[in-house]
Amino acid sequence: MTNIINFGGGSNSGNNDPKISIPLEEIEIQQEKDKEDWSYKASVLCEALPYMKKFSGETFVIKFGGSAMGQNDNLKNFARNVVLLKQVGINPIIVHGGGPQIGEMLNRLNIQSSFIDGLRVTDADTVSVVEMVLAGSINKMIVNEINKAGGKAIGISGKDANLIRAKKITRTQKDPDSNIEKILNLGYVGEPYAIDPEVFNVFEESDMIPVVAPIGIGDNGETFNINADTVAGSLAAAIQASKLIILSDIDGVMLPNGELVSHLNIATALKMIEDGVIKGGMIPKIETCIKSLEMGVGVAHILNGGTDNILLMEIFTESGAGTMIV
Repeated sequence: MTNIINFGGGSNSGNNDPKISIPLEEIEIQQEKDKEDWSYKASVLCEALPYMKKFSGETFVIKFGGSAMGQNDNLKNFARNVVLLKQVGINPIIVHGGGPQIGEMLNRLNIQSSFIDGLRVTDADTVSVVEMVLAGSINKMIVNEINKAGGKAIGISGKDANLIRAKKITRTQKDPDSNIEKILNLGYVGEPYAIDPEVFNVFEESDMIPVVAPIGIGDNGETFNINADTVAGSLAAAIQASKLIILSDIDGVMLPNGELVSHLNIATALKMIEDGVIKGGMIPKIETCIKSLEMGVGVAHILNGGTDNILLMEIFTESGAGTMIV
């Protein structure tokens, strides 16, 4: 039996309006809660509008960490955020990591690896796996999600068009007994010494979103594994990006009492490192941000990539999210 809702008059209603009968399943009644939800969303859009106008035409370099992309839903949410940025006129350039995924593949292939100062020692066997994972599976996974979200992403590595020229990185360690410094061999671990910004002019003039794997090429054609934060910072400086945004698995710079620091300048950040407030894995991230700022990047952000819509919260709201360094 079909439930019917009646509108209008009839012979006993006292008016001449026609009687209309509509099956209940064919109509939808707006609930008060729906009106409240839409009112809130409309207010959010109104708050975002001046930021959309302010950043239209600007370029943001966004580093998406391997740990931040750990769950598939995080990647889907990130992809939708990136597509929205492109739709409102911002030019996002994505640089991705992939440390956990590289470690997983090395374990599956029974290839041993070790770390020095947070950098993976990369021999000839390891660098082949690194390139396969970064420029292959991870890069194309991110590209695919952005495309599924309605964007037009294209994956490249630092070896394409000689985008990232790299040199071997060196680290020294002091022997505690003799007090003599020795040079540590990290293998094919590199750092950028030149980035070709012209490659990205093509993307800025199109609707394409570049997704960059942090692989560099040496002067003799060798492949170098480069820290993704370092690539993002160097790339942001090379193209004079308005923003460098580092997405990781942490909320930002935290005080000892657990409070999040929302804004920092360079001098304060350096003092917090000296005092031990900023420590561990946060130090190289802050140093990357500082270096990029000193080379002309507008502002830098450190955000938790595991938080839904974190990019939109930071870019399009007055309160922002994470830590901003100026």
